[in-house]
Amino acid sequence: MDHLSLQGRLTAVLAALLAALSVGGGAFAAHAMSGDARAQHLLGTGAAYGLWHALAALFALSLGAETIGLLFTLGVLLFSPSLFGLALGAPPILGVITPIGGTAFILGWLLLAWRLWRR
Repeated sequence: MDHLSLQGRLTAVLAALLAALSVGGGAFAAHAMSGDARAQHLLGTGAAYGLWHALAALFALSLGAETIGLLFTLGVLLFSPSLFGLALGAPPILGVITPIGGTAFILGWLLLAWRLWRR
């Protein structure tokens, strides 16, 4: 990823850190929250979507698609922590943020498809 701007490199580092956080969230869901099915589901969903989209960000960045990588990364920042917070008892209003992250994911995938089609 030597071809990336400073913003692209920072996005890549953040995406990698979010992938690590997602693995931790998944482990926490599996082990620490085993008695609470709702919390386990929210944590598991946040972890899975976070990991997949952090990897999607790194893939997009490897193509030089910095805006798409940033969209995926921002999506993870909004989507996964909001679900983690809800699982851990944060006020339900936090759930308003989740679909904004999901929308960033969808836009990222659509733009990535367009970018790959145009190659």
